[in-house]
Amino acid sequence: MIGEEGSMSTDTETGTSVVCSVAPMLSVRNGARAVEFYKAAFGAIEVYRVEDPGGSVVSRLSVDGAEFWLSDESPAHGNFSPESLGGGSVKMLLTVPDPDGMFAKAVTAGAKEVHAVSEGHGWRVGRVVDPFGHHWEIGKPLPAGR
Repeated sequence: MIGEEGSMSTDTETGTSVVCSVAPMLSVRNGARAVEFYKAAFGAIEVYRVEDPGGSVVSRLSVDGAEFWLSDESPAHGNFSPESLGGGSVKMLLTVPDPDGMFAKAVTAGAKEVHAVSEGHGWRVGRVVDPFGHHWEIGKPLPAGR
């Protein structure tokens, strides 16, 4: 059963409470290194991790409560990184109180600037590409009238 946005439902088979949500899962090469990058760039906290004997990682990360997943690419399972594909089809949008500070932190950690932080279309936003090929827009909405 899916309740209202953000509401909790109970799985009738297990009795477990479940919150309906959508979270992206990024495919990367070298998942362990990616986890460390996202910690340094965005202050991410690793909430969950599974690692196989070969070093492949599946991890759930949280940036101030906003969660996303990452895993090492697995072509056998249809999971390809932007590096393998020559680009990605999804852009991550990270909304934060201080986009300038977060943008600078990401660049210091190894992201490359695509567009500097600026104001337009009601947002203060900039865009970086991380070392794994994923694009991130880092911004915040501006007060009305700006």
